Amino acid sequence: MTVVEQYARAHVVTDSPEAPDAVPIVLRYDPDADPRSVRIGLPGPHEWAFSRDLLEKGLRAPAEKDDVRIWPCGRVQAVMEFHSQQGVEVVQLESKALLRFLRRTYTAGAGVGQRIS
Repeated sequence: MTVVEQYARAHVVTDSPEAPDAVPIVLRYDPDADPRSVRIGLPGPHEWAFSRDLLEKGLRAPAEKDDVRIWPCGRVQAVMEFHSQQGVEVVQLESKALLRFLRRTYTAGAGVGQRIS
């Protein structure tokens, strides 16, 4: 099966005046490694893995599992909140980029899970 990798830009939600306007992130899906999970790579050595189902639900309504929370923010944005022992990272992304990535994962992993509408 095909690995799906998509680059996007996200805004880090912070109160720091030195925070960059937008940061590059990597959305990755490898159906051979884990057909039910996606990975989000943030700047630095930060990578989070969670279910495609959680991502899909979080684009429609607030959803959370373990240390990841996702919710829609207005009509065109989604917020992802990642909790770890080092603290909390919050990023805001375009919902369209996440939806496009999800659709590509369902095409690449044909027969695994359901397609989103």
